[in-house]
Amino acid sequence: MSRVTVIGAGNGGMTAAYHLSKTGHEVCLYDLPSFDRQIRAVQETGGIKALEGKNGDAYLFGGFEKIARATTDMEEAVSFADTMVMICPSFAQEILFAEMIPFLRDGQILIVMPGNFAGLVLHEMLEKSDRAGLEFTFVDAISIPWATRLNGPAQICIMGLKKFMPLSIFPGSHATEQLKKQVEEVMPIPVRYLESPLRAGLENINFGGHPLMTTVNIGLLENFEGNFNYYADCCSPATARATAKMDKERLAVGAAYGYQLWPELEIMNALYDGHCESVYEFNRSSVTHGKVKNSPASSKERYITEDVPYLLVPIDLLAKKAGLRPVIIESVIHLASAYNDTDYFTAGRTLEKMGLADMSVEEIRGFLKK
Repeated sequence: MSRVTVIGAGNGGMTAAYHLSKTGHEVCLYDLPSFDRQIRAVQETGGIKALEGKNGDAYLFGGFEKIARATTDMEEAVSFADTMVMICPSFAQEILFAEMIPFLRDGQILIVMPGNFAGLVLHEMLEKSDRAGLEFTFVDAISIPWATRLNGPAQICIMGLKKFMPLSIFPGSHATEQLKKQVEEVMPIPVRYLESPLRAGLENINFGGHPLMTTVNIGLLENFEGNFNYYADCCSPATARATAKMDKERLAVGAAYGYQLWPELEIMNALYDGHCESVYEFNRSSVTHGKVKNSPASSKERYITEDVPYLLVPIDLLAKKAGLRPVIIESVIHLASAYNDTDYFTAGRTLEKMGLADMSVEEIRGFLKK
């Protein structure tokens, strides 16, 4: 098996490092010096432990796996492998990539999970840097493969695993059979290829469930400090109806750019092998999501601070460029902006950052085919 560098040592990054090592890869795990808690823990223990279970719940892939290297040295991390996996909050993607740029080399691949349009943003950063023209490939996944949480220093709980992972390759001209084989080698589940990072961003499964349910339940979340099951307790028939209407806005944006997107219920059933007839039923009955015993405790948590500016904002801007008015998406952004006293419309992932601001819809569609 190959060498792989994992950038980010949070829930997803630690799990990626563990699972990649378990499947035979030699792994280098990186995080910034200012976020080195898990890096130090892995250095001290020599690896990562996945729990077998907790509080009566059975977890997946329990055991201990050695990690070849754990470092806060970016040059060491980027030099370690041709294939790199970045799993971090979206706000950190640009920060981390800026640190990576001086050490990148031709032929490397960066798999970003979840992408949230990262392939476009990071490609734009690279083309505006002194490394422009590098033969570098961006892969945007719509999510991470695992339902997972940190349990402590160098410890994780893997609660579930999706059935497959939709992802895009950009630039599309790099999508050779050899490169696809390289991507598939490090993914723990089967892959389905999407046309572009734009579609990958539009397909992110956090779109409806996280930002809308969090904004409309914020009083409950803050007053009870998140001490309940988010998916079962925050989803009601009314919130599910609002989520379904917001999902129709997303589907309309996809259609405007030439994509037939998966409806939320269809993709959730497919990813988790479900057979639910409504989003409400899915959230209330999902075994994997039922293992998530806590909820966001404030408006400052990632269901708002990440999913609104880095997912809803670009979709809202893409909609407006296509002459659409997604009123529910826009309303959630306004509420989240008010909650956190931040103008997410300007602070979020804009079309300027994606390199699309000066293009028409048709020009964007042409650009993404390159």
